[in-house]
Amino acid sequence: SVFAGMNRSAIENFSCVIYNVSLMNCTWQAGKDAPGDTQYFLYWQNSRYDDAMECEIYIKDENGRNTGCRFQNMRIEIEKAYFLVNGSSKDARIQFYDEYIQLYKIEKLMPPSNITVNCGEIKNDCIIQWQRPQISHSNEDNCFKYEINIKYK
Repeated sequence: SVFAGMNRSAIENFSCVIYNVSLMNCTWQAGKDAPGDTQYFLYWQNSRYDDAMECEIYIKDENGRNTGCRFQNMRIEIEKAYFLVNGSSKDARIQFYDEYIQLYKIEKLMPPSNITVNCGEIKNDCIIQWQRPQISHSNEDNCFKYEINIKYK
């Protein structure tokens, strides 16, 4: 990018995962050529009408450098969320990294719950029931497909 700043000082390998319905973890690595005192800060916006917010709970490496963020109480909007990680250092200007992410694409789904199996003793028939996993962005059932593997012992 044309942004003034030291080459290869922006973060690398940025990725986020949503799990347990409302938790999100984002992680990254320091830029290869970033000075040792570089500290990174993550800002994000859930939709373009929300204010940008800074990460509240940073994940730090052994040198105290921010290399990730934990989010609680996520809610997934339909629009893309905007992420920006900028850095500061006494020795150099640090390049920023930004990315738009559709949050539903990074959600790790919970397993189905309340699974029950009732088998008839005489005929070999079983009724298997379950509830769909909770997801953070919708109450629609129609996007789920299930597969059942039955192993006879």
